[in-house]
This record gives sequence, structure tokens and C-alpha cells, in this order.
Amino acid sequence: MIKRLIVAAFAAFFALPATATIEIDEVTSPGGISAWLVEDSSIPFVALEFWFVGGATLDAPAARGATYMMMGLLEEGAGDLNAQDYAAAVEGLAASFSFDSYRDAVVVSARMLTQNRDAAADLLRAAITTPRFDQDAIERVRGQVLAIIQSDARDPEEIAAATFNALAYGDHPYAFAQEGTAETVTGLTRDDIVAAHGAALTRDRVVVGAAGDISAAELGQLIDHILGDLPQTAPPRPDPADFALSGGITVVDFPSPQSVAYFGHAGIDRDDPDFFAAFVLNQILGGGGFRSRLMGEVREKRGLTYGIGSFLSLADLSPGLLGQFSSSNDLVGQAIDVVKEQWADLATNGVTQEERDAAIRYMTGEYPLRFDGNATIAGILAAMQSDDIPVDYVTNRNAYVEAVTLEDLRRVAARLLRPDDLHFVVVGQPQGLSPGN
Repeated sequence: MIKRLIVAAFAAFFALPATATIEIDEVTSPGGISAWLVEDSSIPFVALEFWFVGGATLDAPAARGATYMMMGLLEEGAGDLNAQDYAAAVEGLAASFSFDSYRDAVVVSARMLTQNRDAAADLLRAAITTPRFDQDAIERVRGQVLAIIQSDARDPEEIAAATFNALAYGDHPYAFAQEGTAETVTGLTRDDIVAAHGAALTRDRVVVGAAGDISAAELGQLIDHILGDLPQTAPPRPDPADFALSGGITVVDFPSPQSVAYFGHAGIDRDDPDFFAAFVLNQILGGGGFRSRLMGEVREKRGLTYGIGSFLSLADLSPGLLGQFSSSNDLVGQAIDVVKEQWADLATNGVTQEERDAAIRYMTGEYPLRFDGNATIAGILAAMQSDDIPVDYVTNRNAYVEAVTLEDLRRVAARLLRPDDLHFVVVGQPQGLSPGN
């Protein structure tokens, strides 16, 4: 079944432990595929995570939604097994597979017992390399995707984000939902699904994270067995997306007693030298829950919302600094004014030493429990590789955070926070705000 996916999953690699003691082996399979492994034989179980860079951005304009739909079909039969027989075979081995689509990647996750590893790997290999794409399964999954699209069209949060992306990115793939539109999904053919499979799942775009009861040599052989028959190369990725949205307010009329506001401007690349300062700055601005400026000023002091937050979007082709809140129609305008004021205050005056120290204390102390199992570890290892994060990040992450000075935060706040560029998309019937820009 198609799953709803959360882009924030791409940020999982930031949630690393304060005192990481895991040992990561860098593995290259005989066929040349890279993998990182944390070996642990204490439990007879292994978790695998395959990240294929590209994702839904590879869809042709007339076939938007093809990659999303294709990933939902990988568990709907493979090789000689139809959907029901394939599901029964996986269940019979006590294995579990998931096939997820994101804007910038598709992800295959697998969990399998050591005693059943070879048989489970055969089933996973079949799903990845020889999916059936039977017409009855295509129609079943098509119906699921169309239901998601219809639901999103009635969800003010989805409408706000979609409107913001459309305004910010124009004709770039980032302007469109990865699920596609009702028109494009209705028109998808089996040939479109097969083409999406050949484009999204290729050996030159995959990285692998593994954790559990498997050696480096065994992992290399297993990877080649599972992925060896995939195409070697993928089509080119789209060019980087220009963030074309300027400051202002866009109102989308929606009958509701509350309005949803989605806001932001261009952000900062993951490999920018100022990234860690921006990471800490966002924690202070809106990423720290009740400890953040936005929550304190908008909710606690003024009661304009139940919750507000900001986040660094690390989209491969256009990073952003974004946020969201909901407020009653008569208060949303005031909330927007407070957000702008806080953006401007931080940009001009920076943060205090107390804010800096509290944020770093929290950020370096909150993560020890995040490496709580093989599945989590495998996912983080794959995510790190997909973003070209070095293997020693696990050891050094907290040192990077602690090295951020008060002067760094003030300098980066002046650079990153641009209150005049803030654009708000408001979905609802806000008082005092008119539809349009």
C-alpha cells in the first residue's frame, strides 16, 4: 500500500548520539557499490537501507507521479509471484520490506533474520529488479494515489505547502507534488511505470546502510546479489531550482475558522561552511519547540497559535528556511507581524549568550537514544552517504555544534535571515488579509 512520506526523514542524520561509540565499516561490494556497516551479532537480524538519489524529480512533466506510483507497486508482486503470493512469502520468512518515494530519492528498507537471509534477499531482489507491474495492481495503486490527491486538495496544510512550492519554483519539478496530479496519474500507463523504474533504481545512484548480524564480506556479496541486475546509470537530474518567490502574502480562500500559514525564504546548503551555525540558529529561532523564539513570542506571550516552528529544508536542489503555524482567522495577521518582527530582530541583533548556550546544551544532550536499533542505524548511515557526510561525522558531530560561537550566530543571522524576503501563504479566510500577492 502507498504510504504517506515525510521529507523530514532526510534530516534523520542530524539526530546522532552525544557520545557515539559505534564503529562504521566502509564497504565496497565486488560490483563497486558503496555501503556503510555497523556489525552487531548480538541479535540474529540485519537491517538494510538502499537510498537511490533522484526520486520524483526524475518524472517527465506528463508523467508526474510515476515514480511515486512505481515505488508503491514494488510490493505488489515480483518474478513468478503475484501480489498475494509475494506478500505471503515475505511474511513466511518473518521479513519486512518497505518501498518509499521522496522528492530527491527513493528508499528501499529491509529487515530480515539471519537464518532466512538468503531467501529473504531473493525476494527483495525480485521486487527491486523484476517487479511484475500487473495491470490489476496498477489500477489498485492508482486508486490509492488518486485518493491521496483528493484528500490533499481538502487539507489546508497540504494546500499551503503546495501553493508555496508552486510559487517558489515555477516549472521546476520542486513546484509539483511527488504524487502527481489527478490528470497525470489517471493517464499513467504501464510503460510509464516501467520507465520510472529504470530511471529511479540504478546502481550509480545508490548508497547502502546496513546494521546487524552480517560481516563486511557477506554484505558486499548480498548487495551485489540484490542490486546486480539493475541498470548501471540513471538519466541526468534536474538543474538546481532558483527560489523565485519574493516577500509578501498570498491568501488562498478556504472555508475554515482557522487559517494555516506556511512561510519562508531561501536557505543554506548542507556543505556551506556556515551550516552548523545556521543549524543552531534555527534551533533558537523556531526549531526548539517551547525553547524557541517563535514559540515564546507567538504562542506563550500573545496566545496567537497553539504551535509554530521553523526548519532548515535540505532539499538537494534548493535549500530553504521554512516554517508553519495555524491561527484563528482574526489573529493570523497579528501572528504574521510577530514572525516578521522576530526575523528582523534576530537578523539585526543576533542571539544572546544564554540562548546560544541553552541551544547547544540541548542539541548535544538530546540525542543519545537515537541510535536505538539496527533499523535506525541503517537508515542514518544511508542518509549520511546520500548527502556526502563523512563517516567521522558520528564522532565529531557534537564538536561541530559546540564550536559555534556567539559571533558565528550573529554573523549567520545577518546573512541568512531576510525579513523582507519572507513570503507567507495563508490558507483560510483571514481577516485583514486579501487574496492575491
